[in-house]
Amino acid sequence: MTTMQDQESRIDTTQYLTFRLDGEEYAVGILQVREIIAYGTLTKLPHTPSSIRGVINLRGNVVPVVDLRIKFGLTASLVTNRTCIVIVEANINENPTVMGVIADSVSQVIRMPEENILPAPAFGTRVCADYLLGMGRSGDKFILMLDIGKVLSVDDPIPAAREFNAAAPKTVESL
Repeated sequence: MTTMQDQESRIDTTQYLTFRLDGEEYAVGILQVREIIAYGTLTKLPHTPSSIRGVINLRGNVVPVVDLRIKFGLTASLVTNRTCIVIVEANINENPTVMGVIADSVSQVIRMPEENILPAPAFGTRVCADYLLGMGRSGDKFILMLDIGKVLSVDDPIPAAREFNAAAPKTVESL
């Protein structure tokens, strides 16, 4: 027999917030989303990776804001009237951490049954497969299901290596 708590838990784990980046649809677990706010003024920080666009003041708390487009190797987000910041709480390095991610637009909250989530392919997506929980099948299309904790992890070696290589001085041998 299924209890009410079991039903709520099952529903919560199959609900996702979908948003768009560069024409692709992405999703994060609804339990990780704290709120969605309008894109506003960001305070830039020196000596941070380019994917960290700055910080915002969220009710007296400093919240870093990440541009997922840059994190995924795309062009930086262009701010439009639909651009927003999705405030998420992710488990990063064993610590619950609140961060913002820039989205071109937020789509909707969807239910995605586990049987509709297929393994992520090792190739063919713009996003590192390690960042994906899988590919959610929704009608004729797929939604990239993000593991937001891995995406926002500060120990991510791929962007750090890109940042280092981009900042490294060029020598005659490397040209």
